[in-house]
Amino acid sequence: MFVKLKIAGRTIAKTHLFCSMKWLSVLLIPLFFSCAGPERNTDKMIFRYNESAGVSSLDPAFSRNLENLWACNMVYNSLVEIDDKLQVQPSIAKSWEIDSSGTVYRFKLREDVFFHDSEAFPNGKGRRVVASDVVYSFNRILDPKLSSPGIWVFNQLDESNPFTAIGDSIVEIRLSQSFPPFLGLLGMEYCAVVPREAVELYGADFRKNPVGTGPFKFNFWIENSRLVLLRNEAYFETDSTGRALPYLDAVSVSFIPDKGSAYLELLKGNFDFMSGLHTSYSNELLTKTGELSPIYEKQLRLEKHPFLKTDYLGFMVGELNGAKSVWSDVRLRRAVNYAIDKESMVRYLRNNVYEPANGGFIPKGMPGYDRNSGYSFNIDSARALLRAAGYPGGEGLPTLELSTTTDYVDLCEYAQHQLGEIGIKVKVNVLPASVHREMTARGDLEMFRKSWLADYPDDENFMALFYSENKSPSGPNYTHYNSALFDSLYQQALSINQPQLRTQLYAEMDSLVMADAPVVPLYYDVVMRFVDRSLTGLDNNPMNILDLRRVKIAD
Repeated sequence: MFVKLKIAGRTIAKTHLFCSMKWLSVLLIPLFFSCAGPERNTDKMIFRYNESAGVSSLDPAFSRNLENLWACNMVYNSLVEIDDKLQVQPSIAKSWEIDSSGTVYRFKLREDVFFHDSEAFPNGKGRRVVASDVVYSFNRILDPKLSSPGIWVFNQLDESNPFTAIGDSIVEIRLSQSFPPFLGLLGMEYCAVVPREAVELYGADFRKNPVGTGPFKFNFWIENSRLVLLRNEAYFETDSTGRALPYLDAVSVSFIPDKGSAYLELLKGNFDFMSGLHTSYSNELLTKTGELSPIYEKQLRLEKHPFLKTDYLGFMVGELNGAKSVWSDVRLRRAVNYAIDKESMVRYLRNNVYEPANGGFIPKGMPGYDRNSGYSFNIDSARALLRAAGYPGGEGLPTLELSTTTDYVDLCEYAQHQLGEIGIKVKVNVLPASVHREMTARGDLEMFRKSWLADYPDDENFMALFYSENKSPSGPNYTHYNSALFDSLYQQALSINQPQLRTQLYAEMDSLVMADAPVVPLYYDVVMRFVDRSLTGLDNNPMNILDLRRVKIAD
């Protein structure tokens, strides 16, 4: 049934009676959202964006992907948070201490943090967060019945006595051994604090009835259509002038699956920002040098900054199907590193947007990044190493198989062509994403394209891929790289709490990895955001977290 609603002097068309009645209470607040698309109300600041992949859960225990994480980050807080410089900052915890052994963490909580109003509480009024809420939230992640993908965050716990609430304001966490990155792990969305009352009231439906402490509170979610969050008037943070955060009145998230259609909505002014670059519109939005096309400069601005992600080619350096791999020869692996011109690859295949990975595996933006630890394109060095390995001009080498998924065929065909220039024959094997992921984890691929995105902002997160104890399928060491020296440095770094010393060790480890060359870093990713010029205050977080606390929208 086609219905028109007249609200505050405006006529808003609705295509279905259900949609009209479902949203009637929302329209009366008075924020305006239609089933077809978001509308701007002149006296309200509403941030509008599209999430083409959809949101599957608003429970932070299941914030494993970026789309869930962005939404949950607006609704919840954790003990600590990670700022734009990758430093750990207070959030629900106002301070903390770590004992000399590095195994006991004691957090002192703020006393002005309250859960959102909810029917889960008496009289519907949100109550103050206390230490037992933190203990409950962490134990919930560990509950095998929940099956949270974030359970790994607490791998280092002292299982006999991991969490203790001391009164209402102190939380103590005990580890089985020192693990310096742990503090940063607590800033992950998995560790958000949730109220027992709401979880028990809603059960499995807590995923669509979230109750947190964050800057925005839940209003409604029509799956695959619209998610709306409203300003939390009781939020505990203020800006430098003492003004309450957030500034926005609401956040409206659309779920248009086609990225080309969402791009057109951005150009029509129906969205305030778009993250990422899709091939369907990259050549229109960007110049050949990777800058915003002059056509759109009056409407949009392009914001770029490092993203903690490395795209790479990996070699199976251990045994493959019970036999010695051809990639066990380090000279062959180094030859491939020299043979690929990453500058040209990024320029011609990626609009010159990404950073060519001429440094190590640790990406630009991380403390341990070293731009001089990797390989620059040098065809003569590649050919010399190939001769030294006993394969002059590629003679004697079998055709090698490079496995990838459909999204990265162009990169792999580029590598195929480059390696052909020195006589290495390569077949590109395109696999479904799920098959590629499983075969890589099992160690069944001799050469593969992969990427690694930081789960937490610590160099250890990248070096863990080369620690022998993490050999797949039990860990992310997909190349089965094994170095006693590397393992010794890795273990040493985990016993040191001084960040500067740890960074030095990780840089040394990264240089060792590049010398042994179990991988070919291709490029370091970049966060690209196309932002409406009316918008200010959007943070540039290298973890690509959407933080809207300080965002304002000009009239």
